[in-house]
Amino acid sequence: MNARVRFRTDPAGVIEVPARDHPVVAIHFGPSVYIHCRRGPWSHCGLGVHGDIDIIPAGIPARWEMKETDRVILLDVESNAEIVNRFQIRDRQLETWGQMMKAEMDAGFPNGRLYLDSLGSCVAEHLQARHSTASAPEVRRGGLARLRQVIAYVEDNLSQDLSLKELAAVAGVSVSHIKTTFRESVGLPVHQYVIRRRVDRAQVLLREGKLSISRIAAETGFSHQSHLSYHVRRLLGVSPSESARRYREVDRTMAVNDQRSARS
Repeated sequence: MNARVRFRTDPAGVIEVPARDHPVVAIHFGPSVYIHCRRGPWSHCGLGVHGDIDIIPAGIPARWEMKETDRVILLDVESNAEIVNRFQIRDRQLETWGQMMKAEMDAGFPNGRLYLDSLGSCVAEHLQARHSTASAPEVRRGGLARLRQVIAYVEDNLSQDLSLKELAAVAGVSVSHIKTTFRESVGLPVHQYVIRRRVDRAQVLLREGKLSISRIAAETGFSHQSHLSYHVRRLLGVSPSESARRYREVDRTMAVNDQRSARS
């Protein structure tokens, strides 16, 4: 399964993208930006938030209009399934694979073509299972009207000491209202959602291996290293140092297996 990863930084303005012969997964990366996008007969306007995902089916041209600079991880993936159009969805698994592929690209592809292809296969299988005409319909949740703005605020301020009061102000509702409607919208209480996103961001930094654990704690909004360690262990079952070690082992194992496959 062939796969290609790209990273683009697009300035404010209009970008015309011709139709591709394969589906493309676009993962927004960095600060939130207001985007208007048209793909065939469909269009969508809204904030592109860190971790948001657009899925562009094969054969569909796209027109993007950004009010500010937009950064995006692009995954070109082979798939025989009929992939459906998606605007600014959240899919933690696709986000994780995209981050892994970007990390591989940033390191100069040290693990070889087969490593990237194995990740591409995971993405293709996931697209077929979750984002194709053959997959089960999406479950729509009710809840918070300004959910996009709240999620954008969280993603842009993970390193800060967020409060329920300021998130309620972003949503334009009372504290008691956001507590109820946020949970209805995303399936988690606000504080648990924020902690999960901080752990997700910490996992990315742990995998990159460029920062100390104490610095990662500060970058992801944990008050101290032990606070990060507690939540990583609670959600992942291992300490941050063990998580980083496992990432290194997995990368080495996949690289060795890929080399063996290439020789066989």
